[in-house]
Amino acid sequence: MGTEQLIKLIINTAYEVRSHLVAGYIECVYKKALLLELGEAGLKVEDEVELPVQYKGHVIGNFRADIIVEGSVIIELKAVAHLLPAHEIQLVNYLTIAKKDNGLLINFGAAERLEIKRKYRVYTPHI
Repeated sequence: MGTEQLIKLIINTAYEVRSHLVAGYIECVYKKALLLELGEAGLKVEDEVELPVQYKGHVIGNFRADIIVEGSVIIELKAVAHLLPAHEIQLVNYLTIAKKDNGLLINFGAAERLEIKRKYRVYTPHI
């Protein structure tokens, strides 16, 4: 499965979760449901993946990626009223540390609709 097809499948599963679980739950509820949906779709999923933060060759801390799908797409989940730039920066940091190119920031907490932002490790402008 190609990256674009994988991204579309992940987004579709997120919408499936949202159709059953509206805004108001805590993040881990949405995460468990999304993990179930992704698994039922036949995808390999990793939960709470520890990503070591290095500084000058020394591990100085760790981040935890919510979900990594098929070893290539990091999903960062939120259950907040609105996504903030800090949430996007967090995902890009995860992508950089894990050396993954594609990530999805998915917010189940917005009252009106599911919020999804796709982020990349490296920005390449299309000229």
